[in-house]
Amino acid sequence: MQRILSSQLHTHIGETVRVAGWIHRRRLLKSVAFLILRDAAGLTQIVISDETVRAQLEALPEETTVSVIGMVTAEPSAPGGVEITGPAIEALTDPAEPLPFDLYRPELRASLPTMLDNAPVALRHPRLAATHRISAAAVGGFRQALDAMSFVEIHTPKIVGTATESGANVFKLDYFGQSAYLAQSPQLYKQVMVGVFERVYEVGPVFRAEPHDTARHLASYTSLDAEMGFIEDQRDVIAACYATVRGMLEGVARHASASVELLDVKMPLTPAEPVIVHFADVLEMYSKAHGEDVTGEPDLAPAHERWIGEWALREHGSDFVFVEGYPTAHRAFYTHPDPARPGYSRAMDLIFRGVELVSGGQRMHRYGDYVAALAARGETDLSAYSGYLDAMRYGMPPHGGFAFGLERFMARLLEVPNVRQVTLFPRDLHRIAP
Repeated sequence: MQRILSSQLHTHIGETVRVAGWIHRRRLLKSVAFLILRDAAGLTQIVISDETVRAQLEALPEETTVSVIGMVTAEPSAPGGVEITGPAIEALTDPAEPLPFDLYRPELRASLPTMLDNAPVALRHPRLAATHRISAAAVGGFRQALDAMSFVEIHTPKIVGTATESGANVFKLDYFGQSAYLAQSPQLYKQVMVGVFERVYEVGPVFRAEPHDTARHLASYTSLDAEMGFIEDQRDVIAACYATVRGMLEGVARHASASVELLDVKMPLTPAEPVIVHFADVLEMYSKAHGEDVTGEPDLAPAHERWIGEWALREHGSDFVFVEGYPTAHRAFYTHPDPARPGYSRAMDLIFRGVELVSGGQRMHRYGDYVAALAARGETDLSAYSGYLDAMRYGMPPHGGFAFGLERFMARLLEVPNVRQVTLFPRDLHRIAP
């Protein structure tokens, strides 16, 4: 008999069906027993009155996988409004070992380290599983939004021969006797690929050997990257980024609505047009609001980001605000300077609920500008950049893009304090397993 999922039972009332999954919970009452079965689609209530079947259930602990054949009966108080009666149960595995926590409880009663240590089991909890269903829907929305704008998905190397971006923060490895590194980002590759497809994006892991032990940092995370050619300036990048983020939220609402409801997610406010403010204006506004002069700061501190996020929500009804025009000296070497405002660049960040989420902007596209920018930073040996700079030597259009971490997006969307809570198997200063 073909297995069906819990979400399909309501269309089979009065029929004998087969379901299979994990024993989520057993309730052994005096005259009747209940088996709550969990599968990928939800929960099924199974009513047991036969003594032989009851004895069989008593020998099967929670999380044992079983197959059940029985009659689908309408029952408004049961999950999905139906239950299975007169069941026959078949164990599909040995009885499960005792769990370090109870998965049947509405909330997982365990500390974060305990959950991470036991992630293969903890992730089965409906609330944790819902988190990653939302994450999957967000990635689907990312892809769909960029596909609709004629971007092409690419997959770039994660093992690279030179550490050309913040070389002190890379993981070094032995590559068949040669020195190699885990890629910090696909930045240089995605710029090169603008010369092939004009518009590209990638979803993939990146690696940062940064010695940060905070609730916001991971040594490996999923990066969502996009790059586009033939732009006028950073405003074209902002428009594409905003459309992409809105597409991600639409994907979550469309494909993970049950998980959104289960976790009581407060979906962000996104007005039709993006809210944009210049870096210098943020510092000036903050200085006036707080009676302290911060106009000379080279970057936005977390307090500045929180404040401008609150301002955008209060004044514009938006949980997102783009800050453009960061100082050139504090941005990557490939950042395009703003010719109209010396000292400032065409870089931008997207602040989401008071936390920097996205970095991006317009890149330089002329070979001579790269040579000068690298020389200004003390790099005169360009051999490490040869493949990258060749793309600029042989004709590259004005281009720009953006990138952000999926886990940080999820942490802000679900408003959890630690990014590890939305990461399947976190990697940080102290954790390399499971």
